[in-house]
Amino acid sequence: MKGDRVEIVVDAGDTTRTYEVVASRAGRRVETAVRRGVVEVSEVTRSGSVVRTARFMANRVLALVEQPVPREDSSEKSTDKPGQVGRPLGEDPET
Repeated sequence: MKGDRVEIVVDAGDTTRTYEVVASRAGRRVETAVRRGVVEVSEVTRSGSVVRTARFMANRVLALVEQPVPREDSSEKSTDKPGQVGRPLGEDPET
């Protein structure tokens, strides 16, 4: 989904480097795979075509942080009646 991000922190000898792969357009997602000692992070379209890929040696990767965009789930939607306004955050419901 647009906005999904993966940050990769890599050991670069005497320092560390941080790389970022972001789903830049609507309908794209970021996929991560670890195969045969290589970490692959790819931006993929809806149809499954790979747009771009970042590859790193697995023994050099210090951290792999996936940061998905918060999605609104149908079970998390408000159950208020149409036109009804919910109470502000931090307000006690019993007062």
